[in-house]
Amino acid sequence: MFRNQYDTDVTTWSPTGRLFQVEYSMEAVKQGSAAIGLRSKTHVVLACVNKANSELSSHQKKIFKVDDHIGVAIAGLTADGRVLSRYMRSEAINHSFTYESPLPVGRLVVQLADKAQVCTQRSWKRPYGVGLLVGGLDESGAHLYYNCPSGNYFEYQAFAIGSRSQAAKTYLERRFENFTNSSREDLIKDALIATRETLQGEKLKSSICTVSVVGVGEPFHILDQETVQQLIDTFELVTEEEPPAPEPSSEPAAADQGGAEQAAGAEQGAAPDEGVAPMDI
Repeated sequence: MFRNQYDTDVTTWSPTGRLFQVEYSMEAVKQGSAAIGLRSKTHVVLACVNKANSELSSHQKKIFKVDDHIGVAIAGLTADGRVLSRYMRSEAINHSFTYESPLPVGRLVVQLADKAQVCTQRSWKRPYGVGLLVGGLDESGAHLYYNCPSGNYFEYQAFAIGSRSQAAKTYLERRFENFTNSSREDLIKDALIATRETLQGEKLKSSICTVSVVGVGEPFHILDQETVQQLIDTFELVTEEEPPAPEPSSEPAAADQGGAEQAAGAEQGAAPDEGVAPMDI
């Protein structure tokens, strides 16, 4: 996208019916580090990548607790996400004080979307440059929503936002049919694997990712680094053991069928032949 005469104001339409400032805010979400959400019938798992601007600095917090039954993960401008999470926390407290019951997840998401939409219709405001994955549990079950800077919101079984999130989406699309009946541990495992997909070869460690869980009988909380590292070690050991398993057993057989002439020199040439065979294949 390039600068043009129709992007100086958020309330200015282009001839093709586009609001460029809103599109720019959605582009800011794609520039942020990845955030991932998954849900089953009983649990919601949120995960994100923690990227520090410098080796000398700490990373920005990207997962926030809203209430005991709701949490949010963000991608984009962290400052905007922090302000919106504070607004969500205030709405949840007010509802609990007024009605003495937890705030339904869907109602909070609609209020958040309405707040974002106002910023697309006021010339003296700018859209929020952050996308939010809102996960929670209420009387109707587990829910996962994505709130867009444009004011739109969508409910998902699993979703990923942020930079290089397409790789995580591809993994989630292959696995989403199993998420509904997944256990808590399986959801966390899938969230970590999807997070690893966004790193493009970089090794996944507990220091560069955050995982949170909310579920039936389990209030929203963020897992500590030791627990996350144990889970990472568990599924990475499995993936490391899988490649050596199908070792080619046909190479010795092929060498034996070579004839008596090759058998005479096999004692000294066996080791080099085994090394050369994969190249021939």
